Amino acid sequence: MHHLKIAVVGLGRMGKRHVHTLLYRVPKAQVVAVCSTDPHEVKWATENPEYREFGIKVYHNYDEMLEQPGLQAVWISTSTDVHSSQSLAAIGKSIHVLCEKPLSIDIAEAQSVVDAANENPHLKVMAGFSRRFDASYRNAGEKIYQKKAIGSPFMVRSNTCDLLDETGFFVRYAARNGGIFVDCAIHDIDLSLWYLNNPVPKACWAAGTLQHHPELKALSDVDNAVGIVEFWGGKIAYFYCSRTQAHGHDVCTEITGTDGKLMVNVVPQQNNVVLADKLGMRHEVQPEYWQRFQDAFALEANEFVESVLKDTPVPVKLETGITVMKIGQGLQHALLTGEVVRFNESGERLK
Repeated sequence: MHHLKIAVVGLGRMGKRHVHTLLYRVPKAQVVAVCSTDPHEVKWATENPEYREFGIKVYHNYDEMLEQPGLQAVWISTSTDVHSSQSLAAIGKSIHVLCEKPLSIDIAEAQSVVDAANENPHLKVMAGFSRRFDASYRNAGEKIYQKKAIGSPFMVRSNTCDLLDETGFFVRYAARNGGIFVDCAIHDIDLSLWYLNNPVPKACWAAGTLQHHPELKALSDVDNAVGIVEFWGGKIAYFYCSRTQAHGHDVCTEITGTDGKLMVNVVPQQNNVVLADKLGMRHEVQPEYWQRFQDAFALEANEFVESVLKDTPVPVKLETGITVMKIGQGLQHALLTGEVVRFNESGERLK
């Protein structure tokens, strides 16, 4: 069996989990290297017996890692502000790229990655919109497009609400993530484009509040926000983002059509266990995104590896990420200014 030799860039929580997924759940992938600029992460990886067992080389310099003989692909799991530069460097070395969403916090930078990918059609370059690989979301898509179960979809309500972070990680990361809509709502925006059949944005507006992290005010950000997007043709999307949920990772989506409605994970739950006692009946909720979407990340990795090895199109078009970014930044601007952000019928933002 031919294996794709791949490196994981960034060894935070996401990167470490991607390495584990590739090692144990993607049979056609071979992790040959990891890279981080964080000395603590480099030390951890260097001393990790599992990495030594699999012969994984540890780098602290990304450009040096790209020179490793035989390296075919990278999975970029670093902070958003370096996604574009690292993607472009890999493309420049004829290396395939799976980059976590979004491609950049800047539209022009994101577009430069799309342009570079289009100029190198022999390479597979994909943004990691992992919810498109979740079994429930895919089933909803089949019901919409193949079974016409809800008629013509015209409304999406979607939220990404994270467990309240008491460690300070979110506040530290907020300075580099492009704002709550670009970071937290990016998957919800992508789902709305998927389920509403790639509509063109017409206008968006937003409101937000600080309830637990007042220090975000200095970063022009909030910890809870609501955004509404109107699309040309009468379709609408509503998003709720939160970093302060007390009960766990609460991510759900509703799609309303002319003949019905689909609901995905409206009542999140860790498993099928229900505790009944004098307080009533209740169940646990997943503490974070990984417990909810680890299977989706594994399928995403497998389908990306297959697209490289079999030279087939990547499962999610890279250009999709540009529209998502335009909407995300439009919502962020609306949040900060209180203005309605408008787009022309080609989806270009009006000044």
